This record gives sequence, structure tokens and C-alpha cells, in this order.
Amino acid sequence: MAIVERLVRLGLTLYEARAYVALIRRDGSTPAEIARVAGVPRPRIYDVVDSLVAKGLAFERPGRTSKFVAIPPAEAVDMLVSIHRDRLQSLEADADVIREELGPSFIEGGMHSDPLDYIELLRSPDAVGKRFNELQRSTKKEMLVFSKMPAAVRIEENDVGLELARTRELRSVYEFTLLDDPLSCEGVQRFIAAGEQARFVEELPMKMGIIDERIVMLAMVDPVAGDSGLTTLVIENFQLARCLKIAFDQVWSSGVDFTAACARRGINPALEPA
Repeated sequence: MAIVERLVRLGLTLYEARAYVALIRRDGSTPAEIARVAGVPRPRIYDVVDSLVAKGLAFERPGRTSKFVAIPPAEAVDMLVSIHRDRLQSLEADADVIREELGPSFIEGGMHSDPLDYIELLRSPDAVGKRFNELQRSTKKEMLVFSKMPAAVRIEENDVGLELARTRELRSVYEFTLLDDPLSCEGVQRFIAAGEQARFVEELPMKMGIIDERIVMLAMVDPVAGDSGLTTLVIENFQLARCLKIAFDQVWSSGVDFTAACARRGINPALEPA
């Protein structure tokens, strides 16, 4: 019944709502009559009626047989709405206290963040490959890459990067030696055909990726273990990213394109579409 559901939304329990609706249909009812009309279990009806009386929605009429009477619906609704208004005012007062007491603590807490929170350290090749793919997918405008072998994600297997080359700006600098591997050479051709801008140099200083002038991925060689001891850092810092982009552009300007690089290595592949 819709009216019962509305009374429940105003704060009554289901049994209280049914009992109140049953009460207003007669001038007075015994608990047994209320239970029968309202469909409330007999063992529960006394608690339900007592609750309506306690809330001021019904009262007991003394007599030879005790009966209960509902107050007028207009008064009952006003009473229930008033309870909600009082509760809302109490909640608003609590909210004001929370804002006042916790607001300064939140501001102060923001001033004491760990200065290294923006640095992520990766060691395993699997973790590096997974994070590299995540960064490729997150690129909104531009990704710049220094690509050195061995790679955590080989170019001929880098489907995520291939989609990036098709849809965003991708500029990569490779070492000439990459072209000596037929699979890698073919992978480079696919990327260029998909839209990548590529340059080739004799040697790169390190592996690096710069994403949207905001995030930098660096592979740092262990000074003791050498290439077998790579540690990869992911750093979210726009100042560092912009600074390294300047270094990237400097190396980029010194490189040669794919055709010139192939000629230097004695390779003559046909550039095929992706």
C-alpha cells in the first residue's frame, strides 16, 4: 500500500505504519482488532501500539474495554516531519562542528606530506613492463622515449605503444644497434608507419620515457652490477619532466631518420604500412 510506504519514509516502522492506518479507520480499536486489520502478528501488536502512543500518534481511551485511538493524520504528519526537521538541524550542527574541528587538521596535514611520495621504485622486469604499458595507456597528448636494449617491452610485442603511435604524438630515439635485430627492425617500421616519429643515434645515455611533460620513467644502472642491476624510477614532477624534455630534444636533433640509419647499418628494408 502506497500510504504505508510513505509513512515508513516519514520514520515509522512497517508494523507501526500498518497499525496507524488501521486505527484511523475506526473511532477506537482494541489491540486484537488492530492486529487483525493491520496484518500485524498478535505477539507484536502490544509493542507496536505502545510505540505509537510513545510517539504521540495514538492514545489509549479508558473504558470497560481498553481501546486505542489515532490522532488526526494532519497532526501525525506534522509531528513526524517535525522530528525530521529537528534531526536535520542536529545533523547540520554536527557537520558544522566537524568542519570547524577537522578542517584545520586537514590543511595542516597537507603541508606535511612525504616529499618522496611522487617517486615510485620498480625492480622486477615484469613490474617495469606492466607500469610502462600503464603509462602508455595514460598518455593524453605526447610521449617521448629513449629506447635502449634490452627492453622490458620489446617493440615488436608492444601493441599498446602501437595504438599510442596511431592516436597521440610519439617520438622515439633508438640506438643504431636496434636495427641489427630483424624483429626489432620490423617493429620500428610498424611504429613509423603507424605515426611514430623516430630518430637514431650511436648511443643513448639511458632508458627514459616522458609522458605529457608530467611523468618521467627512468632506468638507472647500478654502478656496481652494471646493466644487470637496473632500477627503474617513475617520478611525477613537471619540473623534472620539462628539464629532461630539453635533454631529449637535444639528442633528438642530433639523430638521423630511419632511412639514413638503415643506410649506415647496411640495411635496405621496405617501409610497410602498419
